[in-house]
Amino acid sequence: MPVFRTAAARYLASRFVTTVFIILGAMLLLFALGALVPGDPATTLLGPQATPEYAARFIEKMGLDRPLYERFLIFFGNVLTGDLGEDVITGRQVSGLVLAVLPYTLVLTLSSIGFAVAVGIPLGVYSARYPGTKIDAVVAFSSVAFIAIPAFVIAVLLLVAFAVWLPWFPVLGAGDTSNLIDQARRLILPSVALGIGWVGMIARLIRSSLLEVLGSDYIRTARAYGLSETRIVYKYALKNASIPTVAVLGLGIGRLLGGAVLVEIIFARPGLGRLVFDAIATRNFPVLQGSVLVVVVLFTLTNLLVDLSYSALDPRIRHGMKAAGAAA
Repeated sequence: MPVFRTAAARYLASRFVTTVFIILGAMLLLFALGALVPGDPATTLLGPQATPEYAARFIEKMGLDRPLYERFLIFFGNVLTGDLGEDVITGRQVSGLVLAVLPYTLVLTLSSIGFAVAVGIPLGVYSARYPGTKIDAVVAFSSVAFIAIPAFVIAVLLLVAFAVWLPWFPVLGAGDTSNLIDQARRLILPSVALGIGWVGMIARLIRSSLLEVLGSDYIRTARAYGLSETRIVYKYALKNASIPTVAVLGLGIGRLLGGAVLVEIIFARPGLGRLVFDAIATRNFPVLQGSVLVVVVLFTLTNLLVDLSYSALDPRIRHGMKAAGAAA
């Protein structure tokens, strides 16, 4: 047990160090992009009518007259203290702007993943239990179609369908903050638009993984003991078959956060995506840097949690840690 704990601690430490370096690299890249983009941000933000004196004061306030390395050190130190800068248009703190819209994006992302898992796993399980049937072929075709269609196309189609043809759901805005039912109804269509592509991905992964697991020796042993097929699939096989899906979902967090940009714009929802879009349109670099940095941190931390969850899903990984610790 102490050997296993030592190996697990080393693994956790290595993953944590890797996560820190990824975040530091993202910070450096974001700062470089903001500093090296051509054009004068003062002229862009203040307009051509701004006087040279006012533009000079703006540049001094933003610190754009300082050396590049000094600006990066200031940016790095501010981020470590939770200061993401100041919105150059409104003067508000970027951290406050991000925190105000972050819950909307997180709720949309998590509900999209929940929708994809709730639909994709049963489809994948059914296809694996009855391979070669007509329903299996329909599921396979639908999976490919769902993956191929971009989220913003689905969003536009849903917007037209449920704003013009079938007014079943409200389609614009995030709803009244004091009315959870209204918020939930307005979340349905954006969640479907953002998560439907992952329905196909999860269904295909579950099907292929489950077919492989169902041919394993321990599954044949369970059948020999007379266990029902439903119990074998859902209690024993599905746990191991879901490991590749967990890995893909961890990577999918970043893609869903990126896809939320257009979905939030189409459905007129507040969120990080809308904040990033507005910052790009106005060349508001502090807001852009802060918003993207938060997305990067969320993405890397999610992948760290996914890596750590492997040992809970697959005992072989725990044994591998123990063997590595014993060898050391």
